[in-house]
Amino acid sequence: MKGQETRGFQSEVKQLLHLMIHSLYSNKEIFLRELISNASDAADKLRFRALSKPELYEGDGELRVRVSCDKEKRTITISDNGIGMSRDEVIDHLGTIAKSGTKAFLESMGSDQAQDSQLIGQFGVGFYSAFIVADKVTVRTRAAGATASEAVFWESAGEGEYTVADIEKADRGTEITLHLREGEDEFLDNWRIRSVISKYSDHIALPVEIEQQEEKDGETVVSWEKINKAQALWTRNRAEIKDEEYTEFYKHIAHDFTDPLAWSHNRVEGKQEYTSLLYIPSQAPWDMWNRDHKHGLKLYVQRVFIMDDAEQFMPNYLRFVRGLIDSSDLPLNVSREILQDSAITRNLRNALSKRALQMLEKMAKNESEKYQTFWDQFGLVMKEGPAEDQANQQAIAKLLRFASTHNDSSVQNVSLEDYVSRMKEGQDKIYYITADSYAAAKSSPHLELLRKKGIEVLLLSDRVDEWMMSYLTEFDGKSFQSVAKADESLDKLADEVDEQTKEAEKALEPFVDRVKALLGERVKDVRLTHRLTDTPAIVTTDNDEMSTQMAKLFAAAGQKVPEVKYIFELNPDHALVKRASDTSSEEDFKEWVELLLDQAMFAERGTLEDPNQFIRRMNQLLVS
Repeated sequence: MKGQETRGFQSEVKQLLHLMIHSLYSNKEIFLRELISNASDAADKLRFRALSKPELYEGDGELRVRVSCDKEKRTITISDNGIGMSRDEVIDHLGTIAKSGTKAFLESMGSDQAQDSQLIGQFGVGFYSAFIVADKVTVRTRAAGATASEAVFWESAGEGEYTVADIEKADRGTEITLHLREGEDEFLDNWRIRSVISKYSDHIALPVEIEQQEEKDGETVVSWEKINKAQALWTRNRAEIKDEEYTEFYKHIAHDFTDPLAWSHNRVEGKQEYTSLLYIPSQAPWDMWNRDHKHGLKLYVQRVFIMDDAEQFMPNYLRFVRGLIDSSDLPLNVSREILQDSAITRNLRNALSKRALQMLEKMAKNESEKYQTFWDQFGLVMKEGPAEDQANQQAIAKLLRFASTHNDSSVQNVSLEDYVSRMKEGQDKIYYITADSYAAAKSSPHLELLRKKGIEVLLLSDRVDEWMMSYLTEFDGKSFQSVAKADESLDKLADEVDEQTKEAEKALEPFVDRVKALLGERVKDVRLTHRLTDTPAIVTTDNDEMSTQMAKLFAAAGQKVPEVKYIFELNPDHALVKRASDTSSEEDFKEWVELLLDQAMFAERGTLEDPNQFIRRMNQLLVS
């Protein structure tokens, strides 16, 4: 063979092969689904390219996948007459895994085979699944439009290296031959192959044929029998499609091993004509937070495949939705650039977004356990919605879930509708607090008065929460109120102050003035508060001021953070405040006020600019 060379696999491929062979062995038949699915994709790509270059068909426009077995050689061959591959494409596709974060992902996998199986399923193994049943894999391929002498040979035992060479191949497409391991003879049985293809590949829109051999007049006659429906699933009547078929089609397009949580299949006729089939996955892909994570729907135009990952049809906060759209209104030569500026695209995006939200709303209403599974996997992404999709903000708000003081748990399972139904008589705001962690939110001194009054507070501790709440201003006619901000409604919750208390507070006015004089410009104001029961002091911000959590977000993003000016609120009933007010020594008074301010700032921000000074001051006051 010409141009033969032996190359090493990318290290991530070696690791993936090892994990896959051991982790997916209990579900080994999926290799056939993956290879037929790849062959189907190759046919789709040829159809699309042939729209502008019909000569790529080379006189053979009947696309198909063929499967044959050789019991003597113990091989299975899967061949297609799709787009094929060049030498560079073979090296790129079969020798490397071009996904950033792959190495970290594989290193995170442990020895739990069941868990590893799910993770690898989310990764999408494709071609490499051949090594589950084969100890050697041979590939012969020629790209459509290339000459017979430009075909490529590839072979590997899956142990660290592969051989690539130039060969002759008369017809375009790819032929993959699996040399089966010992003990895998079940896959040499035609009936076993038929059952696997019927199970996994019935929905594929091109014929899958199996080789038949008959003896006639002393000669072996070869024929090919189609064993799948070969009709695109989304073009069929919904009433004729079984749940199992929808599930298998999801696994085909998403390259996922887990069943979807829900799906919606719709044909729309009228002003716009299109068919959509949308799925909600049950597990987040491992690389969902990577910048190069591909998302979006498969796009077909008049049943012709146009592109994968057409993200223009779904807003970013719904990037987990999988599926396809088949439009009758877009041109066959549509590009990503045309999609970006198309009115048709915008209308489809709006319609599909609403459809996805309706699916989630139905799940939340009728299948709460399923919805909780969804929220645990994709809740963080959904929280991007209120900022990104103002038109559907209230629909998104209904789908949000939170931890709250109503439950003694960090599980986010409280809806805003739940909260509103439990609001106290006369309560007109939805109270919440944002913090770095659930524990910090739950134990915040800002909650003391509301806990005493039995008023529920939403506990928000995800990094995205503060940003989300800056856009989510009201729900069901009730506005949101951070308990860490100064607000009239919170002051009204405090018990009515009797005359004796008023007199006592009047007597403390010189003390408040003294604290103001000491702290000067470091605080926006100093005042007494009845929002506290066990804590001597807190800091709050005005409603129109930047919050602590928002300032942290700015800092984490490398932005210049405006100085946050706090209001210093003192609890007149607390022993430490009384002790400070009774102190005549200016030096001691300063130490007490600084200690109270540091405590309040520490509770609010979780950090201090000078923690050693705080410890020194506290120790000194304890000793004295």
